[in-house]
Amino acid sequence: MVTQRELPAGRYGSRAQRRGPRWVYWALLGVFVVVGLVVAYVAYVNLGDGPITTEPASYKFVDDHTTQFTFTVTRDDPSKPADCIVRTRSADGDEAGVREVYVPAGGAQRTVDTVVHTSKRAVIVEVYGCSYQVPPYLKNA
Repeated sequence: MVTQRELPAGRYGSRAQRRGPRWVYWALLGVFVVVGLVVAYVAYVNLGDGPITTEPASYKFVDDHTTQFTFTVTRDDPSKPADCIVRTRSADGDEAGVREVYVPAGGAQRTVDTVVHTSKRAVIVEVYGCSYQVPPYLKNA
């Protein structure tokens, strides 16, 4: 017959005393739930769809140093102008050209045409991102 060996109570404490108060468990659980909700909210705000979305419409590689690109910009606030960054990449993955494009206010959805001059032959063109924070040099152009 196997019996459980008794541990010295003075050294390890009794089993009944090792367990903390029940409210500590519930308090820690509540803290973890609140922290989880805060993290989920921050992720939703930062990783969700932005106020400006783009969709490529067409592109044409005119020559080894010129690319024509047309894309559609959709804004949640059409009364604000936007700044979009368009970039091209070469076959080796290098950035071949970049251009900032001013999108004037008006219309929730707007089609934009631009030409990007490149340092070498481009194989892809994309909108890197758009923002309502338009630099002053674009507003005057």
